[in-house]
Amino acid sequence: MYPTLYHALLDLTGLDWPLLKFLNSFGFFVALAFIGAHVTLTWELRRKEALGLILPTTRTVLEGEPAKLLDLALQGLVGFVLGWKGLYVLLHSAEVTADPPGFLLSGKGSLIGGIAVGALLAWLLWREKQKQRLPDPKQKTVTVHPWQQAGTITITAAVWGFIGAKVFHWLESPADFFHLLATGNLSELVSGLTMYGGLIVAGIMVVRFFKKNGMAILPSMDAAAPGLMLAYGIGRLGCHVSGDGDWGIANTAPKPGWLPQWLWSYDYPNNVNAVLGPHRGGYSGVPITDGTCFDGYCTHLVPGVFPTPLYETMMCLLLFGALWWLRKRIALPGILFSIYLIMNGVERFLIEKIRVNELFLGTWTQAEVISLALVLLGITAWVVLKKRKDHGPATTH
Repeated sequence: MYPTLYHALLDLTGLDWPLLKFLNSFGFFVALAFIGAHVTLTWELRRKEALGLILPTTRTVLEGEPAKLLDLALQGLVGFVLGWKGLYVLLHSAEVTADPPGFLLSGKGSLIGGIAVGALLAWLLWREKQKQRLPDPKQKTVTVHPWQQAGTITITAAVWGFIGAKVFHWLESPADFFHLLATGNLSELVSGLTMYGGLIVAGIMVVRFFKKNGMAILPSMDAAAPGLMLAYGIGRLGCHVSGDGDWGIANTAPKPGWLPQWLWSYDYPNNVNAVLGPHRGGYSGVPITDGTCFDGYCTHLVPGVFPTPLYETMMCLLLFGALWWLRKRIALPGILFSIYLIMNGVERFLIEKIRVNELFLGTWTQAEVISLALVLLGITAWVVLKKRKDHGPATTH
């Protein structure tokens, strides 16, 4: 397992670049997931605009106006943070690479670096606006195509997805929330995320964005469906590569002869959680005594467990392929997204049977409750949309 890109590069190439410790492997795959979702969404929004299913909108802008004070302040704030942390990293690399998450969420930084970079970025923005400034600014109407909104949609999903994933994790494991309050350790904010929480909250906010920006809701949701499945699969690959704890229960059953051991029962060496001692799920984390051992992460699981993140990656890539194939074969808006909900719910409900998880409602995990609700919602939406079509033109808003 590779907790950070530093460990991956070191193991695969022998290159020792300590600054890469700032880039954890799970975060890297999450970034790839959002890129994949953005690309597929852009393609689908272009296609649906060409079909007349999602129409462009217009927006009035003021051309030639000077830089606004708020824009300069925000630009300066971004630059201050970058300079504040960046210069400190350059001057104290040995200290900060020992605990990158702790440093990023600490109060340590370089005031001089922050002021210098903040002022530079604010000045660059002011200069650019001055070049475009007109003696008499004028209003101009511009056309905004749906695919041009893909970047903002992706950012909206990323921000609200993180918030939702964190809140749902705290609902599932309230002890973690109270531990954060008690210790004040902000580095805990970047660990412990519930993907379904992210999906639900991000989904609500993205639909709100569609409505607010005049984008036909059902066709837009259909455009997002394949990318959502692709992103989930890539994200789960990040869980597997980092060994973030989203693995299955202990698997001591005899391995089928045609399967490789790592696909049947895996010990997650050097996992990012650095698990030690007995844990729920029937396994224990023990120190590595043979093979590659990364300082601070030198443990593995005994016995091995079901590599459920890898199973989910393979299933989601197959389901993405199915949705991508269906997208041009289903004409009724909303049906493709309904199918996505059903696929997502069934996939997650099945994998929960061999995953390590906290019970949420009796003998049910939070993910089982949500996945079953998604299946029922998908079936209900499908039936309602079909009936609406049979009784008249289906609305796409």
